[in-house]
Amino acid sequence: MADLELLHFEQLKAEVQTEYLKNHHPSYDDISKWKGIDIIYFQEDLRKKAKGNISEKSFYTYFKTVPSTKLPRIDMLNLLAIYAGYQSWYDFKKNHLFANEFISETEKPSEIVVADEEKSSTQANPIPLDSNFNNKKEILVEENPLEKTVLQEISTDNQSNKTIQGNTQEQLFVPKNYWISLLKQYFWLLSSGVLLAMVLVLVFWQRIFATDYKFTFIDADRNTKIKDIIEIRVLKENETPIRYIINSGKDIDEDELGVFRYPTQSKTLAMEVNSPFYKKDTIYRNLDPARTNETIELEPDVYTQALYYYSTNDITKKREELDKIISNNALIYQVYDNESYGLETLDKQKYIGLVTTPTTSLKNFKMIETKVNPVTKKIVLIKFKIQPDETNK
Repeated sequence: MADLELLHFEQLKAEVQTEYLKNHHPSYDDISKWKGIDIIYFQEDLRKKAKGNISEKSFYTYFKTVPSTKLPRIDMLNLLAIYAGYQSWYDFKKNHLFANEFISETEKPSEIVVADEEKSSTQANPIPLDSNFNNKKEILVEENPLEKTVLQEISTDNQSNKTIQGNTQEQLFVPKNYWISLLKQYFWLLSSGVLLAMVLVLVFWQRIFATDYKFTFIDADRNTKIKDIIEIRVLKENETPIRYIINSGKDIDEDELGVFRYPTQSKTLAMEVNSPFYKKDTIYRNLDPARTNETIELEPDVYTQALYYYSTNDITKKREELDKIISNNALIYQVYDNESYGLETLDKQKYIGLVTTPTTSLKNFKMIETKVNPVTKKIVLIKFKIQPDETNK
């Protein structure tokens, strides 16, 4: 049955390809060879006709593998079937039945009743608690007359003496064992508590006795907090740098924008700071517990900011401006969130064509890295990505 489902999915991919080729001309007719801008245009057409979308990762997973080895989710199958002109995935299969293939209208799960079986088992085999209790009761009843008989045979004086001696021994012996066992019990408890306290102090030593320093990064030109992602690598001698990312969340409190907090007992701090639209810098600080709040200025990277502006705004002028600031031999990479296809190389004109074509995908454009030739003052390296935006999950 699973093999038939995969064959139907291959039929559906072929009809999706045919539907797209009616009004579009990608780099290749074969849908498995599409990538980059071809996928973006296909996503646009999918949103327009089927009112839904699939991510770039899903496209590479299910369309690049020929033949497919697994089925996508049912919502994605329905979306592709609607795009191909059918009401649903079920409607598509119904119109492409193989020989001797039958599709059931309804499927009923097997009824499994566990509670009734457990209840009947409990009633059939009751636990004989009463018999044990009665046996114990009978033993106690038999012991009491014997004890009374023995006591009656002992004289009153001897009974009194033995009672006094027994009570004296009990008063001297029982408390001794009690205090010894109590001491042993609390000794191990006390030892365990001391060991646990020592371990906690060793683990959280730096946090307990460290000073919390606050560094606020601002734009050196505008004197405003930096809202873009900032990557900070704390450098320590003979140690691998520790990496921190700030401003990475969407819902960040205004007071925490551009703020880096670092608890430490050290007297010095060296950190390498990098942000997409600012020049990379290595910052050294002499730390003083009396001065825990500092403001650090980052110098804007004018070329990177201009490149981002002309890549996302002012469509009428940006082709000409991008052609001026990008070198003809620039290395341009598009990064994908995909294990198999992580990187794609673009030439200058293809990049300009991608960022100047008005598509909804440009709202997710993100600049990762740029480099400028200090002699020609032109951009020689661009690394960017278009964030996935799968609305149909």
